[in-house]
Amino acid sequence: MADRILLSHGAGSNRNAPLLVAVEAALSAAGVEAERIDLAFRRLRPGGPPRPGDAERDRADLRALVEAKQAPGDRLFLGGHSYGGRQSTILASEFPGLITGLLLLSYPLHPPRKPAELRTAHFPALRTPCLFIHGARDPFGSNEEMTAAIARIPARTRIVEIPGAGHELSRRSGGLVEVAERAAAEFESFFRAA
Repeated sequence: MADRILLSHGAGSNRNAPLLVAVEAALSAAGVEAERIDLAFRRLRPGGPPRPGDAERDRADLRALVEAKQAPGDRLFLGGHSYGGRQSTILASEFPGLITGLLLLSYPLHPPRKPAELRTAHFPALRTPCLFIHGARDPFGSNEEMTAAIARIPARTRIVEIPGAGHELSRRSGGLVEVAERAAAEFESFFRAA
């Protein structure tokens, strides 16, 4: 039995984002078969954010990738930074049991400076265990806002705050390698030791 994870990127990035590269390396070193993927919108356009209508296509494509990667006896996880994590949570809420768990790097709780525009309508339908890695200085949601929001998820959750880090999780001493190693250790503790 193997643990496998597909890692997707944020709205302004791609599969080669430094954060995803570091997390893939750290998870692989911990014995998790990790793979970075480009979301459908990024494969269609090399630059720019997702456009209206892209999210639904991204989720359909992500579901097809999950179904293609599933193997008997293996546990399959989704991980994503920002937009990629959000699309993964929506997919998991729409298809309970599709995956084993979610590793969410800087979940975009709301747009910066717009705390009333929460992106959590699907949280009460999310039955998949979720591990949130969150920067203490993330403008997309404070740790307090995140803690309150994830209380609406009926599945098992954990939030891990990275001191001094913003949305990219890299603005702190120790850099991305330390953050990625922390994410891998928390993954081990939350998903594999349970």
